[in-house]
Amino acid sequence: MSKNTHPHQNQPLAGAPSPEELEAAQAAGEFDALTVAQGELATLQAKNVELADSYLRAKAETENARRRAEDEVAKARKFAIETFADSLLPVVDSLETGLAITDATLEQIREGTEATLKQLKSALERNKVVEINPAVASRFDPHQHQAITLVPADQESNTVVTVLQKGYLIADRVLRPALVTVAAPK
Repeated sequence: MSKNTHPHQNQPLAGAPSPEELEAAQAAGEFDALTVAQGELATLQAKNVELADSYLRAKAETENARRRAEDEVAKARKFAIETFADSLLPVVDSLETGLAITDATLEQIREGTEATLKQLKSALERNKVVEINPAVASRFDPHQHQAITLVPADQESNTVVTVLQKGYLIADRVLRPALVTVAAPK
C-alpha cells in the first residue's frame, strides 16, 4: 500500500448516510417545503377572499352613504322653500283681507298696506333676506351696490348720492345689489 492511500478510502464513513438515504431525505425536505408552500398559498388565498369581501362591503357601504346623502340634499332642496313659503302666508292673508274691504278709506288702505309691508319685511328677515339700503355719503361697495350713474355732488367722490332701488342679501350673499347713483370725482 502506498503512503497516500487509505485502506477504507472508497467506503462510506461509519454513521454517514448512504446516497439513497440522502436522496430520500432531500425528497422528504422538498415534500415538506411543498407542503409548507401549499399551506401558505391556502392561507393567502383565504386572506385574499376575506379582503375582497371586506372591500366589496366597504364599497357597498360607501355607495349607500353617498346615495343617502344625495337623497337628503334633494329633500333639503325640495323642502327648503317650505319655511319661507309658510312665513309668507300671513302676508297673503293680509292682502286678501285688505282687498275684501270694499268701502275702506284711503287712510285705512295706507295703514293696512304699512302693516302688510311690515309683515313681509319680518318674514324676509326671519328667512335671512336682509335689505341693502346704503346711507347717503356712505362708501360705494361694488360687491353690494350697482352704480347707475356718476353725478356731481357736494360730497366725497365714490360715495352714494341716492338709492334708486334697495338691494337684498340672502344669508350674506347678494340676491340683488342696491341701485345707486355715485358722486363723481371732482
